[in-house]
Amino acid sequence: MRATLEKILTDFGLSDPASQMVILGLSLVAIIVLAYLVSRLTIHLMIPFFVRAAALSKSDWNDVLMGNRFFDHLSTLIPVVVVYATVDVLLAGHPFFAEVVRRLSMTILVYIAVQMINTVMYTVEEIYNRREEAKRKPISGYLSVIRIGLFVLAGIFIISTLTNKSPWGIFSVLGGLTAVVLLIFKDTILGFVASLQLVGHDMVRVGDWIEMPSFEADGDVIEVSIHTVKVQNWDKTITTIPTYALVSNAFKNWRGMSESGGRRIKRDISIDMNSVHFCSLELMEKLSKFSLLKEYLQEKQEEIDCYNRENNLENSMVPNGRRQTNIGVFRAYVKRYLLHHPKINTDMTFLVRHLPPTSRGLPMEIYVFSNDKVWANYEDIQADIFDHVLAVLPEFGLRVFQEPSGLDLQSLKVSVG
Repeated sequence: MRATLEKILTDFGLSDPASQMVILGLSLVAIIVLAYLVSRLTIHLMIPFFVRAAALSKSDWNDVLMGNRFFDHLSTLIPVVVVYATVDVLLAGHPFFAEVVRRLSMTILVYIAVQMINTVMYTVEEIYNRREEAKRKPISGYLSVIRIGLFVLAGIFIISTLTNKSPWGIFSVLGGLTAVVLLIFKDTILGFVASLQLVGHDMVRVGDWIEMPSFEADGDVIEVSIHTVKVQNWDKTITTIPTYALVSNAFKNWRGMSESGGRRIKRDISIDMNSVHFCSLELMEKLSKFSLLKEYLQEKQEEIDCYNRENNLENSMVPNGRRQTNIGVFRAYVKRYLLHHPKINTDMTFLVRHLPPTSRGLPMEIYVFSNDKVWANYEDIQADIFDHVLAVLPEFGLRVFQEPSGLDLQSLKVSVG
């Protein structure tokens, strides 16, 4: 066919070099047309076939591969393969141009093949992340290392193809530049080692609430990769933390709270110590009407009467005998109020205690756990408890300690003589 074409061009009066150029141009046009036709056939025949197959299949793989454009890359790969296979035929007699087209085709083949492998890895990661164990053992760090290695090898192979040099020679050059390579990939190496430690020791998972003040991070982990850990703070900002920083620096992980039976409430109120006193008969009669205290007051009074009789203290002065105090009864009331609260987990640590007195009063601390761990609900539960405690405090003859405000100072009447 080539000889026939040369004879036709010679009969038209073209010189041999001119006819060779025309044949070369026609061959290149034929390659382009062939690639275009194969591409059209692939797009109009193969892609619809895979779309229908994915629609009929119950597997997630087909849908995810379609979403990640795997078959688009495949439809691009086929024309390049056809060109590479036919270049020796279409460019026979032009070995230089045939070699150029062959190398370019091989370069494009490698690039598309890497893209397809990368798409498959993204698909594997996406499907794996749908599983519950993905939160405990993310694989994005490992896949990132594979991608880096894949792109490095592809780059070396492309350079080797374009320069017609052995890839081992390129590897030897890179070996001589080890220090430079280590410097370039320092963060990658540190991140990879750190990601292995994070996953191996189960230090961080996607979905964990972590606090890291050094990076002003306080929120949920939304991504763990080889280079960075992304944290969505409660104000919806995103903080990016180097992966190795989570190994070399301290941070707080609230996962233990999330997986436990409750969320801790630890707060105190300061009571004015001048309002602490023994309970009078009138106060005892008033408090005995509280349903939460009725049984407690009876048992406590019987215990006190028994003690005083055994020690002949019935008619003694108050300091020598035992009597109930308003703050003791108040503490008992708060404890019973919390025991009957539907949002308190009584199976976990449960304390209503006094802290050491200070110049700011006597702190009474509530240390319990709510059974609802959702932040907004937890804050509502905590607020409701202290709303009630502060409101009922005066019923026991107690006052909250509070430093004087501007209004308190204005109410003072200072007489000037």
